[in-house]
Amino acid sequence: MRKRFYIMLVARNSEGELLKIPIPLHYLYVFIAGALIGMLSVTGMAGSYARMLLKTQRFNQLRTEKEELKSRYSQLEQIAQENQLQAESLGSLAGEVSALYGLKPDPEFQRDDPASASMEQLYALKNTAMSGAASIGLSLGVVAHTTRDWARMASAPTLWPVDGRITDGFGDRVDPFNGEGAFHRGVDISSPYGTKVIAPADGVVRFAEFMNGYGRAIVLDHGQGITTLYGHLSGFGVTPGQVIHRGDTLGYVGISGRSTGPHLHYEVRIFNTPVNPSRYLRFTLTQQISNGAM
Repeated sequence: MRKRFYIMLVARNSEGELLKIPIPLHYLYVFIAGALIGMLSVTGMAGSYARMLLKTQRFNQLRTEKEELKSRYSQLEQIAQENQLQAESLGSLAGEVSALYGLKPDPEFQRDDPASASMEQLYALKNTAMSGAASIGLSLGVVAHTTRDWARMASAPTLWPVDGRITDGFGDRVDPFNGEGAFHRGVDISSPYGTKVIAPADGVVRFAEFMNGYGRAIVLDHGQGITTLYGHLSGFGVTPGQVIHRGDTLGYVGISGRSTGPHLHYEVRIFNTPVNPSRYLRFTLTQQISNGAM
C-alpha cells in the first residue's frame, strides 16, 4: 500500500542520534501549492509595480512636454506681438512714403484688415523701387496715383530708340512714292546707316524678320497692351522670343523696305492701335542714365 507520509531524519547531536519526523504527504502538497501561489503573487506584484513605474514615467514625460509646449507658446506669442508691432510700424512707414509721393493705396489692397493692406502697399513700394519702376515714374514727372501707375510707366517706351531728328510725323501725310494722301502710323527718325536701335522699355521680341513695306522689322511687346515696331532696319540684334531690357540693342538703322534713305520708322501701338509715338519720346539713353532710372 502506497505511503501517505514522508519521514525526515534530523541529527540531534554529535553521537549521530537521529530524530524521525513524519511528514504527511498532503502537507507537502499544501507547501508546494503555497509556494506556487506565493511565486505567482510576487510575479504579479512585480508586474504591477513595473507597469506603475512605466505609467509614472510616461506621466512625468507628458508633464515635461506640457511645460515645454507652454513655454514655446509663450515665446511664439511674444514673437507674434513683436511681429504685429513691426507690421504696424512698417504699415505706418508705407503710408508715410505713399503720402510723400502722393500715392493712394491700390484698390486691390483694400481689404477688411488694414494691417494687411498696409503691408501689401509696402511690398508694392519695395518691388517698384527694386525694379526701377519708381525711379522711371518719378523721372517722367507724371502724376501717379498708385504703384501700378509707376509699373505702367516703367512699361511705357519712354526712350528714344535712336538719336536723331523726326523727319516725318504721325498722322496724315503725302506718300513719298506715289504722291497720294496716306496715314503714317509712326514717326520717321533720321539717323546714319548702321546706328544702333535700342529698346525704349523692357519687353519680349514678338517678331524679327521681313515685313511688307517695312523691310527688316522688329515688334517688341512691353506688356500692358503696349507694343512697338521698328522698320527699315539694316540688320537684327535680337531673335523672336528673346527677353529685352531697356537700353538693349535691337538692330541697326538701314534702308530696307519702302525707304527713301537711312532712317528708323518707329511705331507705338496700344492693343494694336497705332498712337502718336511723340507722346512717349521723353529721354535719350544718356539722359535716362543720368537721371538714375537705369
